Amino acid sequence: MTDTKILVVDDDAVVRSSLTFLLKRAGYLPVTVDGPKDALRLVREEEFRLVLMDMNFTLTTTGEEGIHLLRQVKVLRPDLPVILMTAWGSISLAVQGMQAGAFDFITKPWNNLVLLKAIRNALDLYAPAEPAASESDAGRAHPCFDKIIGKSPALLSLLDTVARIAPTTASVLITGESGTGKELIAEAVHTHSRRAKEPFVKVNLGGLSQSLFESEMFGHKKGAFTDAYMDRTGRFEMADKGTIFLDEIGDLELSSQVKLLRVLQDQTFEVLGDSRPRKVDVRVVSATNRDLSAMVREHTFREDLLYRINLITVHLPALRERREDIPLLVRHFAQKLAETNGLPPVEFTSEAFTYLQQLPFPGNIRELKNLVERTLLVSGRQRIDASDFEQFGMPQSSLSASTSLEGLTLEELERKSILQALDKYEHNLSRTAEALGISRAALYRRLEKYGIKVCD
Repeated sequence: MTDTKILVVDDDAVVRSSLTFLLKRAGYLPVTVDGPKDALRLVREEEFRLVLMDMNFTLTTTGEEGIHLLRQVKVLRPDLPVILMTAWGSISLAVQGMQAGAFDFITKPWNNLVLLKAIRNALDLYAPAEPAASESDAGRAHPCFDKIIGKSPALLSLLDTVARIAPTTASVLITGESGTGKELIAEAVHTHSRRAKEPFVKVNLGGLSQSLFESEMFGHKKGAFTDAYMDRTGRFEMADKGTIFLDEIGDLELSSQVKLLRVLQDQTFEVLGDSRPRKVDVRVVSATNRDLSAMVREHTFREDLLYRINLITVHLPALRERREDIPLLVRHFAQKLAETNGLPPVEFTSEAFTYLQQLPFPGNIRELKNLVERTLLVSGRQRIDASDFEQFGMPQSSLSASTSLEGLTLEELERKSILQALDKYEHNLSRTAEALGISRAALYRRLEKYGIKVCD
């Protein structure tokens, strides 16, 4: 690592000295300059693996100098990662820098461990990529991910990315519709990371109210508030040295987003009832089925938090975008069901697979799993045909009526599927959501999206 050259750009001599000492102790080769002119000259003349730069180089605090230098560096070396340094109160400047192409940002005064982690992430992620792994003949999507089923190009491409980023400590944002398997991807990131032997802690932020957020995430001391009868360990402390999975992060209230941003930024938190700051070393993996960029524009999600959690974004394709994986998934679910319940093996006709591949599946893999298991258990047959899914599954357009779906958009197919399920279950939202393979909250969002009014 001694040949890993890092360019430090800061007009403060004390900062340059501190960073030089820190980087040398970590095994890097720092080169320091005090302003943009020398920085650009060195970027042109020498090979650096990373640039660590301040946002201001004169008495001004607008950050315009830093943004301008960043853009010049990215023109000269598009593949050179840049980490920005700014004061906490100027995080908005760092967000502008991220929009201009910066890899990450660090607040001053920096935490040495947080800074070194950001540097390692940049160096790992910008390292030459490993050769892509070949497909598995057993129906697995990737030889390293034995829990994930499928061999479609979209899924294989995604898992190649996961395999490359997993060994780093970079924050990961997993996006995709409900039921696509975001939690499985989060587990795969952890399992194939250097933290695999440490805790993997899951938190459903959609189910956390503002009043419970701090206690659940950071813990509390006995007597900190009414009903605090004993000490409680928070999720971040439980995940120390491991990975914390923040599911449904798009449902987190704004006031809680601020508190989450602070711990993600500084890797420190305070237990309720104890003013002593505690340090934590966690990797953050988040997931959402919502459009966070749109929420930022609507001022319902903080832009600085978005940039903190999505250093790497992984998008899971919907099941309708990987229909070739449906036969593999169906056989997998049938095999697991048979093993769990002591049932004989089940066969599926080609017509059954054709039928399933024509359905919209708004609930994605979760809906497919429910449909397969329900059909197998209710029918009791060892050879399943399309008619069995029509008879015992949730209401869908039959093969004979499939031509009526031609010309419909994916949204129209989804709306049609929801209306059919509502009709079958007499507008019982809990049963409808279960049949569709989505959560009740996700069903509510779709009802609002399509303007469907029901009485529960």
